[in-house]
Amino acid sequence: MIHEDIADFASALPPMTALAGLDYGDKTIGVAVSDGMRQVATPLDTIRRGKKFTQDADALIAILDKRGISGLVLGLPRNMDGTEGPRCQKTRAFARNLSRLTDRPITFWDERLSTVAAERALLEADTSRAKRAGVIDHVAAGYILQGALDRMRHL
Repeated sequence: MIHEDIADFASALPPMTALAGLDYGDKTIGVAVSDGMRQVATPLDTIRRGKKFTQDADALIAILDKRGISGLVLGLPRNMDGTEGPRCQKTRAFARNLSRLTDRPITFWDERLSTVAAERALLEADTSRAKRAGVIDHVAAGYILQGALDRMRHL
């Protein structure tokens, strides 16, 4: 089920279970996971998107099953003025299609500037350009998930 409100999402989750954060893009899906206490988000992996949704969904669900993930936080790429453009529509369509394949609750988190923050953190860590390109998506997913975890702690 898709929850627009983070409080509704939080109430739909079983206690003491991990969550996943997703940075959904045209070519990749960055994946981050939390610990069972939902305190810390850790970048995990980047899924290279296939030609069909089912390929992407199968790869993602395999990760979710292996890690015992109970819910998903998708980064919603709003425009800087807060409006939703074509990228938001694609993300929402992905969430709708994914919700048909899993019972896990799904919510959205405003991801404005998450990639910028991830890039800045990687630059500060003196990560090479080639290495940054390979990890930026799942580091951005970590920022998305951490933002949602921090908000859920204050509900």
